[in-house]
Amino acid sequence: MKTLSLKLDDDIFEDAEKMTSKMNQPRNRYINEAVKIYNLYNKRRLLKSQLMIESKLTSKDSMEVLKDFEQLIDGD
Repeated sequence: MKTLSLKLDDDIFEDAEKMTSKMNQPRNRYINEAVKIYNLYNKRRLLKSQLMIESKLTSKDSMEVLKDFEQLIDGD
């Protein structure tokens, strides 16, 4: 486990303190879970962005393949 010095905006700190108190959860555990969720969110966002780029790169080829299959099915 790594030790980290962290500066939070006052309002974020106060909200976190209220939540940890209500949840009866240590501040360290609360912040760890928040960072974990934020990391997952950003990984998915980056993956979505990468998939959109790759989809655009292959869309023309995909349409040509689809047309070829349609011609095979239609018997033209």
